[in-house]
Amino acid sequence: MKNSLIYELPKIVDEGKKEVEKILERLSSQNKLGLQTNELVLPAKDSAGLFSGQMPTVDEKEWMNRLVYGDNLLVMQALLAGDPESGLPSMRGKIDLIYIDPPFDSKADYRTKVTLPGVDLEQKPTVIEQFAYADTWKDGTVSYLKMLYPRLALMKELLSDKGSIYVHLDWHVGFYVKMILDDIFGKDNFCNQIIWKRSTSIGAKAKSKMMARNCDHIYFYAKDYSSILYNQYYKPYSNDYIENYFKHVDSQGRRYRIQSLGDYTEESKVKFREAGKIYVSKNNKEALIQYLDESPGVILDELWDDIRGIQFQAFQQQKSLEKVGYDTQKPESLLERIIKISTNEDSIIADFFAGSGTTGAVAEKLGRKWIMSDLGKPASLVMRKRLIDQNSKPFLFQSIGDYQKEAFASSKQFRRIGDLANVVLQLFGAIPFPDDQNANRNVGYIKDSRTLVVVDSPSKMTGLATLKKAQELKNSFMGGWNKVVVLGWNFTYDITEAIQSLNDKDLEVLVIPPDLLDKLKTKATYKDLIDKGKIRFSSLQYLTIKPIKKEGFSDGEEKLEIELDNYVLLSPDNIPLDDKDRDKLRDIIAKDPLALIEYWSIDPDYDGITFRSRWQDYRGNTENDNDPLHIIRKTQLTVAKKDNRKICVKAVDVFGFESIVLENL
Repeated sequence: MKNSLIYELPKIVDEGKKEVEKILERLSSQNKLGLQTNELVLPAKDSAGLFSGQMPTVDEKEWMNRLVYGDNLLVMQALLAGDPESGLPSMRGKIDLIYIDPPFDSKADYRTKVTLPGVDLEQKPTVIEQFAYADTWKDGTVSYLKMLYPRLALMKELLSDKGSIYVHLDWHVGFYVKMILDDIFGKDNFCNQIIWKRSTSIGAKAKSKMMARNCDHIYFYAKDYSSILYNQYYKPYSNDYIENYFKHVDSQGRRYRIQSLGDYTEESKVKFREAGKIYVSKNNKEALIQYLDESPGVILDELWDDIRGIQFQAFQQQKSLEKVGYDTQKPESLLERIIKISTNEDSIIADFFAGSGTTGAVAEKLGRKWIMSDLGKPASLVMRKRLIDQNSKPFLFQSIGDYQKEAFASSKQFRRIGDLANVVLQLFGAIPFPDDQNANRNVGYIKDSRTLVVVDSPSKMTGLATLKKAQELKNSFMGGWNKVVVLGWNFTYDITEAIQSLNDKDLEVLVIPPDLLDKLKTKATYKDLIDKGKIRFSSLQYLTIKPIKKEGFSDGEEKLEIELDNYVLLSPDNIPLDDKDRDKLRDIIAKDPLALIEYWSIDPDYDGITFRSRWQDYRGNTENDNDPLHIIRKTQLTVAKKDNRKICVKAVDVFGFESIVLENL
């Protein structure tokens, strides 16, 4: 019989505090985590296949908003540590508002719908997401609280002294999380339990033995209640309230009500008389005239029943204007209220379970600075497109530089990953080295071929650094080898460039099937895979473009014509799909491979370090061709004339895989 949650809570708190202590100690070490910039996005979406005028620029010494793909526990460590060389100071005590909407349904499938021309697919989570979700819910709510505790504690470290946090949950775990919040932030810093009525009871089952569940709970805490930044907020009067209380109308058509002057000073009464706001009754008594158009409204309370959820908006309007195709998307009006209450225009706002990106989108519109992160690749794609679509200020799209180095080096999860690497070696046909020669259990060899095999961590992005380490192993490990094969799960966006730069015919990079973990759930399945050799390791996907055309345009300017040619996706067997969806994907690959491109962008002056996205097109951008399921394939850019120009073209497919092409002109 499982122990009750009340019994488990002290253990959860104790383990969480110890984990946070270790994290904070490591922040000052040599091996602190850093953020890798995948893209500096300068929003300039395609509108007609032709971008004219000057390409967008940015002062990169200024504050840059950040969208980060990765585990938020690691993202927050990187933010706390800071990296002055890349322009990121430590964010400890710098953030005025954190809003989070963490997943709170243990039965959620976490699949993502992918719509292609004539085909709908259901994509399973990536390997990194699978690990995270499995850990989050393996022991139900206990695991969930263990996941949240260190993250909430790090959020407190990031908050400024005047900062506040809003934690958005529903009935599944809300009250348990409040106990965790009380422990971390202190009961004295609890401000409000906001009840958000997201919909009416439409759709409730008539025969159900419970009332309709149509409210969420938002727990609002201060870092320090005595110094919290709080802007008083007023809700508009309802029509009924106006009819009942603002009954009078003056000669100019202005509604007003009569208020007692009993609480006002004589000085105030004089000002009211001078302003013509005194009403004199028949018995010669004075009262105050309060005009409706000068009244702020009703002071906000904890019941928010005037904002409807996205799904309810869509029900009423057939399609919500805000909807971006993300199941847990929250309405902008909800975040607008929270941001206006708890920030000023110079404030930094963060959301570490960012989902569809509503927090950043609204912060952008309200002139606030923002940081968002999410573990899901689909979420990252949605957010980047959403920000470009609203013509946001330039922002950085980043990821965790090296997951394995610090975050998993001493964790239980990393030891399990070592066991997994050992299995992958055997599935590839390699013999693992003994543990005393192979501490991470991720290196093996192909018998009689002098081929070394290295399995990278599923919690790490395989990139140039990993490939160089593999080369070093090939040359030095146990006397040297003729060839080295690197097996990776997830890859940095510039992996193709990294392979080309090394120009090593004795280095091969292959992709581990992302759904392998699903196939290894039982020992019997593992044995079957070994015996029948069902696992296939494929080469990386790649993009090709047609020869770039260049012609003079005007004094000091030239026109570039850039056209996509083809996109070769890694084997459908390696995409996390069900078998029926893989067959559909094969048809798309054969007939229309460029339909798989979700987003592509161009840096016409690539410096070899930072990709600056100065032009973008993406599926759903219908301002150019009215086709929501295809990107345009050709564009013309007007740029300043330049000798020895290096052009970089990046494409991201619907599954989140990135490819780049480099051309020198």
